[in-house]
Amino acid sequence: MSVHKEFKKITTNAIQEMKQRGEKISMITAYDYSMAKIVDEAEIDVILVGDSASNVMAGHETTLPITLDQMIYHASSVVRAVERALIVVDMPFGSYQGNSKEALSNAIKIMKESGAHAVKLEGGQEILESIKRILTAGIPVMGHLGLTPQSIYKFGTYVVRAKEEEEAERLKSDAKLLEEAGCFAIVLEKIPASLAEEVAQSVSIPIIGIGAGGGVDGQVLVIHDMLGINNDFSPRFLRKYANLHQIMLEGLKNYKNDVVSKDFPNTEEQY
Repeated sequence: MSVHKEFKKITTNAIQEMKQRGEKISMITAYDYSMAKIVDEAEIDVILVGDSASNVMAGHETTLPITLDQMIYHASSVVRAVERALIVVDMPFGSYQGNSKEALSNAIKIMKESGAHAVKLEGGQEILESIKRILTAGIPVMGHLGLTPQSIYKFGTYVVRAKEEEEAERLKSDAKLLEEAGCFAIVLEKIPASLAEEVAQSVSIPIIGIGAGGGVDGQVLVIHDMLGINNDFSPRFLRKYANLHQIMLEGLKNYKNDVVSKDFPNTEEQY
């Protein structure tokens, strides 16, 4: 019997157990009720209410503009749809860096107003104080290392991170620091597969990869990318599981044609 079936509700503890048993963890983003309902029905383990909503929902070029209240709006929509998955919410840019007291009150606000189960923060050593303070309130924290999109202007580009020895060593020590601080899992984004595997083996908490190879404990993708709704983005790590852009476009064009040709509504479709 699959370990997935044993969990009526996925908790931070459940995904730790999955790592120990060598069972891979599936994680996908969702930002609204209807989509989250389908994701939960598919028995995806973890739903990330990502600050990628800034890109795919709001059309911004980066994740920086999205606000705390907007993240809470998306998260509470997802919470209302979900019965099984663990729901993790990205703390948006500016809501936790540099001020750990503010970080704690913002994390509490997310948890209280959305009903989600955990928060995710980008960074290592430099945000450790914020992570520790949030954890003191009993709020589970997921870390995020490697390519951290909120730091896009520091990096200047979305290229693969930690290819150089120095950055790789820092990433390994950051992963250890996050584990010791009490994070329940870490996302590793766009780093060499061998490094990601090494990190996954060196810590006891689950490592979820995106563009980090198959040697980690689980995978995460952005739902609009993997379902082919958004076709503007096709990095090497993305596998498209559907072409919803095409299906939706055809449906909409057919609808328009039927309206224009007066085929819709027909006599059966009216009162």
